Amino acid sequence: MSYNPNPLFAAPEDWRAYSGVLSRRVLAFILDYFIVALLWIPAAIVLFFLSIITLGLGFLLYPALFVIVAGIYFGLTVGGPSQASLGMRAMGIAIVRVDGRPMDFLTAIVHLALFWILNSVLTPLILLAGLFIERSRLVHDLLVGTVTVRTA
Repeated sequence: MSYNPNPLFAAPEDWRAYSGVLSRRVLAFILDYFIVALLWIPAAIVLFFLSIITLGLGFLLYPALFVIVAGIYFGLTVGGPSQASLGMRAMGIAIVRVDGRPMDFLTAIVHLALFWILNSVLTPLILLAGLFIERSRLVHDLLVGTVTVRTA
């Protein structure tokens, strides 16, 4: 398969589009959270100065700052035109919706939130599901109606 800078919005039927997707998702996860951790640092500095301006009220956002940064990062990248985060692009995968519509910001946020919730409840089982479900889909993919495909 060759690299397509404009991935299809619909899930392809060819089995090669799903070959090796699960291992690529794990590596993309590691890369993406390293990027989010790097983005968290300048966000924490900006929030510090905003907290001084707001007489300390901004400090209340520090416990949720990582979640906010990750949500904005994944919402803008996965919900953007490439339908993939930077880690996903590096691994040659993208998320597409089964109904053929493009990913949007809200769908990307719901996908991320369900991943976090299901991962906290079903920690090892969430990846094991990808070994048995068609197209290597995970549980949160089934709930949102998405599938991860290879782009390279």
